Amino acid sequence: MTEPELLPESKPISASRALEILQHGDIHEEYGMLRWSSNYAFLVAMKYEDDIVTAVYKPQKGERPLWDFPDGTLCHREFLSFLTSQALGWGIVPPTVLRAGSRGLGTFQFYIDHDPEQHYFTFPDDIKAQLVRMAAFDVIVNNADRKGGHCLLDATGHVWGIDHGITFHAQHKLRTVIWDYAGQPLEDDLLEDLRALLDMVESQDSHYRQSAEELISTGELRAFHRRLKTLVETGCYPTPGPGPNYPWPAV
Repeated sequence: MTEPELLPESKPISASRALEILQHGDIHEEYGMLRWSSNYAFLVAMKYEDDIVTAVYKPQKGERPLWDFPDGTLCHREFLSFLTSQALGWGIVPPTVLRAGSRGLGTFQFYIDHDPEQHYFTFPDDIKAQLVRMAAFDVIVNNADRKGGHCLLDATGHVWGIDHGITFHAQHKLRTVIWDYAGQPLEDDLLEDLRALLDMVESQDSHYRQSAEELISTGELRAFHRRLKTLVETGCYPTPGPGPNYPWPAV
């Protein structure tokens, strides 16, 4: 399933309009902090002109220090994950912007209304078929935390991925519950999309490459290029290697 044209809200809204509201709007109302988040995250209403959308605001100041990721960079990685999903046209990451808010710089991400009891481990097979893209996406962004609860099913039947703050590390960090396709060949249309992204990464003049250079380090960008090139050249999903391959907790 490709990126949906309309996003689930009380009033259906396009992805491009949601981005515009998140980028240019003001916080109309703040509903409070999301208690289950490992970093500070706030549920807010963003208003621009006559439109209002619900969003999750993750301020840079509220990021919990990690031993293996530089401080204050999780919001950059979250935003680059959205840009990567957008460049691929896969509709994995909800509309996301990086901008200043009431608590300083942070990401604002369109909130996906969903049933929290539904997640990767409860999805039926016809829904799980969508995860063929998410599995490849997690490989190239080096997602260190793809829990089952980070796969959200919206009211239209589209699966979204959230929480991409610990991605794009230069070292191998892939921790995911989605090993369904390990060792299997990628579908031709996925490979075509990945080749197009590889061209963007290798082009000094591409907007995507220039954005990535501003969001992650040179070493991390080189490692991303290697992961992407390897996936395109092998044409197969990797298999779990030595060490931890699953996040904890799994949901």
